[in-house]
Amino acid sequence: MFVCPMTVRPMTVRPDSARAPSASLLPLAGAVARLTAGLVPVAPEFLPPGHAAGAAAAHDVVLEAGLPPRRLALRDGWAVSAAAVVGASPYGPVRLERAPAWIEAGEALPEGTDALLAPDAVPGAGGPGPVEVEADAPPGEGTRAAGAEWPGGARLVAAGERLTALHAFALAQAGIGAVAVRRPRVRVLAAGLEAADTLSALLGAWIARRGGCVPDSARVPDDPAAIAAALAREGADAVLVIGGTGLGRRDRSAEGLARAGSVVAHGIALRPGESAGFGEAGGRPVLLLPGRPDAAMAAFLALGHPLVAALAAACREPPETAALARKVASAIGLSEVVFLRRGRGGAEPLGGAECPLHRLVGADAALLVPPEREGYPEGSLVEIMPL
Repeated sequence: MFVCPMTVRPMTVRPDSARAPSASLLPLAGAVARLTAGLVPVAPEFLPPGHAAGAAAAHDVVLEAGLPPRRLALRDGWAVSAAAVVGASPYGPVRLERAPAWIEAGEALPEGTDALLAPDAVPGAGGPGPVEVEADAPPGEGTRAAGAEWPGGARLVAAGERLTALHAFALAQAGIGAVAVRRPRVRVLAAGLEAADTLSALLGAWIARRGGCVPDSARVPDDPAAIAAALAREGADAVLVIGGTGLGRRDRSAEGLARAGSVVAHGIALRPGESAGFGEAGGRPVLLLPGRPDAAMAAFLALGHPLVAALAAACREPPETAALARKVASAIGLSEVVFLRRGRGGAEPLGGAECPLHRLVGADAALLVPPEREGYPEGSLVEIMPL
């Protein structure tokens, strides 16, 4: 659900959707704050651990009892009480009235036992009657104690934490069949793109990596009424519109958004991605992305990531850093997204605005240069956004 803050006034959209060239651009920090200020996290849903990876946990997941519940065998062997076989050796075997139980790896040890002996430590075992043990073992040998994997009361996952594949494994090992997660549904619309829609699949994959999902995607003509109708459809928590955000005659996305709801901002101080915008329609946030690939990608990284995180109530993840292999130059006053390729020599800048496709496809991370910086010198350790 999207609640437009009272302090934000929707911008007036001209009938031709054109934003005046002299209009001031909204600083990126202010844009992110306005985009996410009124958002209410989506309702939790319960998913099997294997299907929940990538989504943000809705609540803490705490173990009531420790794991494993009983001492387990880490290998095959004879289960004994260590105290009962102290000092046993081939030259001084210890006599037991009956053969110890043979235990396979992963099985629980019988009550009264706390160690495993090697297979050849009890020669002649297998029949009834007494046996002689020819080796000893310290307490706990070859076993894992009850509660040693996870102590009772331990937190497996924190609220807002993105579940990893290892989290899913641990939850399954703990016998937890379903976990509550917040997974925002983000509809993707391609508006008035003359060429084939190649961006929806890419952005859908990025949305999934951030813990969201794409219930559907569609192409709509560059007609304000058609765009407004598509924005009014139910079944999504947010909508991305690709294309139709510039000053061209066919750029009608902002006008369509104004008909369906309201435009909060159109024009962001972001390079590339200046023509991005956002607003709300039907109680849902709507993000308008440029149709040019590098600009759409940059705008999604700068605005889409915080949008999905806010809807999922996701915690801020520990930042990843990399050393720059070459210097980065940037213009004061604009936030700039620079695409990077990481290698042994550091992160190589591939370019930002108007980055050609043959360089863009080599990117595996991006750097967001703040508006107050002119860039970074070679060797600088910078925070990056993995793609």
